[in-house]
Amino acid sequence: MKYKLRIPSKQVLKYRNLYTEGFEENLEPFRALARKQRHLTVDQLYEICRWKSPRRPDLAKKNDSQFVQEITHFAFSAKCEASRIGALTLLQGVQYPTASVILHFCVDPTYPILDFRAIWSLGIKQPSFYTASFWTEYVNICREVANKHGLAVRELDMALWKYSELHQPTRAT
Repeated sequence: MKYKLRIPSKQVLKYRNLYTEGFEENLEPFRALARKQRHLTVDQLYEICRWKSPRRPDLAKKNDSQFVQEITHFAFSAKCEASRIGALTLLQGVQYPTASVILHFCVDPTYPILDFRAIWSLGIKQPSFYTASFWTEYVNICREVANKHGLAVRELDMALWKYSELHQPTRAT
């Protein structure tokens, strides 16, 4: 997959600094908790879903608690990237973007958070649906670009998101 960063290289940090964090700090404790528990609970899943997509976080509450624990435990310990992200999408209310948040906050902060805004800012064509191969390539691109600019992957996410918010043409409704 080819990309062309839309943000001028010298302005990446500027856009990162323009990003105002919401209640993202509420998700930061999930890092230590997920490592200790080695899974998520339904309530924790709900909070993550609420942060990523406030439109339908109630879907997360429809998951059986044992199912959430087993799926997240599997995903946290899986070695295969396709298995890791694919397993999370078995949960109600979790699609690739939310699964990316779970991976970022609960498994490894070098996972980017998948978002149409970030995809646009990277000059990548928005796929009609996400696949494991798209995800793997996206992760690699984000890690490469973050490294090139001396940023953490989450800082790159913030810059990409903010740049899109300020420059991406509005989508037709």
